Amino acid sequence: MVVSTIDGSQLQSSLVGGTVQSDIDPRSLIGRRAFDLDGTRIGTVDEVYLDDATGVPEWAAVRTGLFTRDAFVPLGPSRLVDDALRVPFKKALIKDAPDFGVGRHLSPEQELQLYHHYGMEVPRGESPRARPGRRDLGEVAGGDRPATGG
Repeated sequence: MVVSTIDGSQLQSSLVGGTVQSDIDPRSLIGRRAFDLDGTRIGTVDEVYLDDATGVPEWAAVRTGLFTRDAFVPLGPSRLVDDALRVPFKKALIKDAPDFGVGRHLSPEQELQLYHHYGMEVPRGESPRARPGRRDLGEVAGGDRPATGG
């Protein structure tokens, strides 16, 4: 997976897929407010993770508070509404998502855990276990720590 950066370095031009508007560049998601199913603010999009094979954004890391961790949310079922990311899950579920840290490679097993956590089916033909060549190519959004490759 690729982690996008604020300035877009190391990120090829890929468009947001799924139900997120396809004319939005994934880099433009960085810094947007994120809200849950009920309209409760979750936090701010900190990073966007792209699938290496397709270039389609799959996950966003949302900073849930000043001194808290980022929570991974799925972009496929999410929508952009009024310049905010609307995630179709409750805040409690989002905050309870597995914590893998940010700015690092999401392994196929970790991605599978996220799909299961949100009760989502793994996309057909896209089983994370079937994609051994995935790696992280970007930097942490807003940071100067390089992401480690896998």
